[in-house]
Amino acid sequence: MSDTLDLTIDLVTRPSVTPEDSGCQDILLERLEKIGFVVEKIRIKTVKNFWARRGSEGPLLVFAGHTDVVPPGSPEKWASPPFEPEIRDGYLYGRGTADMKGSLAAMVTACEKFIADHPDHRGSIAFLITSDEEGPAINGTVKVVKKLKDREEKIDWCIVGEPTSDNKVGDVVKNGRRGSLGCQLTIKGVQGHIAYPHLAENPIETFAPALNELCNTTWDEGNASFPPTSFQISNLNAGTGITNVIPGELNIVFNFRFSTAVTELELRDRVEAILNKHKLKFDIDWVLSGEPFLTTNGTLLDAAQKAIKEVTGITTELSTSGGTSDGRFIATLGCQVLELGPVNKTIHKIDECVNIDDLDILSQIYVATMKNLLTQ
Repeated sequence: MSDTLDLTIDLVTRPSVTPEDSGCQDILLERLEKIGFVVEKIRIKTVKNFWARRGSEGPLLVFAGHTDVVPPGSPEKWASPPFEPEIRDGYLYGRGTADMKGSLAAMVTACEKFIADHPDHRGSIAFLITSDEEGPAINGTVKVVKKLKDREEKIDWCIVGEPTSDNKVGDVVKNGRRGSLGCQLTIKGVQGHIAYPHLAENPIETFAPALNELCNTTWDEGNASFPPTSFQISNLNAGTGITNVIPGELNIVFNFRFSTAVTELELRDRVEAILNKHKLKFDIDWVLSGEPFLTTNGTLLDAAQKAIKEVTGITTELSTSGGTSDGRFIATLGCQVLELGPVNKTIHKIDECVNIDDLDILSQIYVATMKNLLTQ
């Protein structure tokens, strides 16, 4: 049993289903205060956040993450209860083991080790932790970032503990993420009797040509760091549920995952141009969940890649694939951001688990990264 494993188990036993924290942050804060971090608790409505910093000088390295987890689903489908962590065949099972309580534990034990070895390190270290990442993400990191902006607190580097690895810890690092632009669209028609179509206007039929064009449009070609922007419909519905009524409205929900090769405004303008081209009557509501961000080769990536090589022998791969993360908010501070965490094969699944050896390896990688950044 390692210190990182012990701490992970302690965190996983707490059922912190978003936006609940269930005491996880108090556990982290108690340990951080013992090694010289000054703690600022930032509660926003039902969401617990904290900012903890050790040191007052730059450069500043931030570890970021979340204590909330997704719901476990039916506990009886798990081989062991989701909030009663169990070790089987070298893996720790439980909700949040990989996403991302294992990373949080590794960050804390890494800081304890690094500070014990380098009490007079240069610069500062901070933690930005929320309980609102797996949920709406409106009272968590985004609000803390605004607070940091308002008081002109400068971050140089940020490591987000999202589970990024594919097969072995450290084999993939996320150096950026696509933006996410969602939309709720209502196409307006005229409801009527199915036997008198000339007295009605079917929004399903009027929208069909525009739908075809939207689905077959190339929004961009992507670039060296990002795949092409994708357009996906997640819901489409209309009608009263009976066969003899032409619906008066068609409701569509869709999402763009977009690259740095296109802007949010360009996507909105092009969609609305297509709708207008087909002479549709519509209401449209856009929600930008996050802009794309990219950390190109620089000090942070160099330090992390060197650390991974030192600890594991792996030459890591850089990737921008996958969903969004809180890195999208932190990147707006103008700092270098990367995501580095355990293997992601079981995240959000029944019987989520993490290799127990990987927890210590991840902690060692974080230590080596800090040495590369803060002792040179």
